[in-house]
Amino acid sequence: MAEFPPLIQAMLDPSWYPHHPNEVELVQTHISYIFLAGGLVYKVKKPVDFGFLDFTTLEQRGFFCREEVRLNQRFSPDVYLAVDPISMVGNAYRLRDETAVVEYAVKMRRINEAHMLYRLLQAGEVTTATMQRVGKYLARVYAAIASDEKARAFGAMEVIATNVRENFAQTREYIGGPLSAKTFAAIEGWSLSFMEKEEALFAQRVAQGYIKDCHGDLHLQHICVEGDHIYVFDCIEFNERFRFGDVASDAAFLAMDLDSSGHPDFATVFAEAYAEAAGDDTVAGVLRFYKVYRAYVRAKVTSFMLDDPALDEAAKIEIVRRAKVYYDLALAYCQGKS
Repeated sequence: MAEFPPLIQAMLDPSWYPHHPNEVELVQTHISYIFLAGGLVYKVKKPVDFGFLDFTTLEQRGFFCREEVRLNQRFSPDVYLAVDPISMVGNAYRLRDETAVVEYAVKMRRINEAHMLYRLLQAGEVTTATMQRVGKYLARVYAAIASDEKARAFGAMEVIATNVRENFAQTREYIGGPLSAKTFAAIEGWSLSFMEKEEALFAQRVAQGYIKDCHGDLHLQHICVEGDHIYVFDCIEFNERFRFGDVASDAAFLAMDLDSSGHPDFATVFAEAYAEAAGDDTVAGVLRFYKVYRAYVRAKVTSFMLDDPALDEAAKIEIVRRAKVYYDLALAYCQGKS
């Protein structure tokens, strides 16, 4: 068994929790320890600094735990419950104790993994009505989020262009690997040309109030459809630049994910249901641009994995294949083929 820090060891014991679950399962990401404890989930942030996020101090971890709950409650108020302090009292860690706080945990209600949207798609249980519900639900959530002065700044052409140009600067080194020079040039050229030609449309999106504090990571694995309920979770709390922007960028992320999963019809149904429910008459004009952007970001992030010196050849081949899928999808969008 891996050697975990003492707190993590303590949280693996079911008797440590006030609700006494039968068992505790640990899931790790690169930034969190996630404890599946019966009907509840507790998430503890790792003390890491990756540049785009910094959780190295207790104060920062506490702040971003509170931000995670605040921001995600907009999308799933029944899932994100509280931030619980953890104190060291004597030689023992105690949950919901503020005596001598040494850590914070996000407390969530556990949702059914089998009802995650990607699982439902795999099982063939998603219908047109399902995706219409998701579109309408997100329209209601975004309608309740203000487009204030801070948010509107992220809709400025120079901010959007900076984000787009950054993608190309960060992926140039992968030309000759998962990315061909021809594909790179085509996507870059289309993206820069679109921004130049449609500057008035981007300004109109700002004026119409569609630049908001959004989700930032809206894809199939972050949506659950369970009975009459829709839950959207894992909003990006740690970096505002990844979260603020046009609601169309969020919608495009989900539509792109549906396309890449082989469900373009559902992508269209979702986008149309969102636009109609939101009364958003200009989203169609920017949706393809943001689908290109989102596919390219996914390709970029996948490409970054190639920089891991510990990868064996088989893993590299698979990562190249996965990255190429997203580069090719971005190109297809530019060519109007998808």
